Amino acid sequence: MLRLLLDIPRQISHGLDGAARLGVRSTPFTALGTGGLLGQVEGRTVADVLAWFAATPLTWRKSIEYAAIDMSSTYRAAVRTGLPQATVVVDHFHVVQLTDKMLSMVRRRTTAETRGRHGRAREPEWKAERRLLRNREDLTDEQFATMWNTLLGEGTIGQTLLTVWIAKKNLRNVLALARTGADRHQVGHARWKFLTWCADSDIPEVRQLAVTVDRWWAEIAAFIDTGHSNAKSEGTNRVIKLVARNAFSLRNADNQRLRTCCVTTRRARGHLRTAQL
Repeated sequence: MLRLLLDIPRQISHGLDGAARLGVRSTPFTALGTGGLLGQVEGRTVADVLAWFAATPLTWRKSIEYAAIDMSSTYRAAVRTGLPQATVVVDHFHVVQLTDKMLSMVRRRTTAETRGRHGRAREPEWKAERRLLRNREDLTDEQFATMWNTLLGEGTIGQTLLTVWIAKKNLRNVLALARTGADRHQVGHARWKFLTWCADSDIPEVRQLAVTVDRWWAEIAAFIDTGHSNAKSEGTNRVIKLVARNAFSLRNADNQRLRTCCVTTRRARGHLRTAQL
């Protein structure tokens, strides 16, 4: 059966004239297995997505098993309405990205509250910025020890950031169970460990992260069970943006969709050769 992939692209600009540009967001639909572009529609509302679904054959829609999306409640509502039989899967990259944003927010807030000003590059919490955003397995023992000991000795700011970093690590441990054949007891224990740590942290941003993960748990659990990702759709989004840039923006949305379709399906169609003409 066909598996559908939905994703919200970055800003795509269509030129109104030689100087002005209008930012228009569009929704591409990508096949999960091949990564081929199935279609593209202007707009990113529930109505826009449902309109595209309505234009496709009913038998085709009923054959769709999975829809992988980022953490967009709009797309989730659209899939649940237009593809009620499909399982919604949230991509793990966007979940981890959410934790990185939360960590940066906590660093800025705690610095402002403790020091009464913006952070400076020479201060420990800002020196450790990049290491805090990296994963434990990507740090050497020396790098990790330096980061940990420096922040631990910094007082409230450092200890708060380490608490947030551990929450991020616990969530990544939950997501790492995907494609490992973990049973529901292993997943449940990892989830309990993450939620318990967040509840005991007494940090507003960390608790809000736990609430968000809990609201999206059905879709996150689907990712852990299936391992489906929208990485190929993100690649398609990049191509869409590059097509618009190379054309110095496009005035006609239909032309933009046609050029995008030609570029993203080139590998599947094969390159034309002189002998084939």
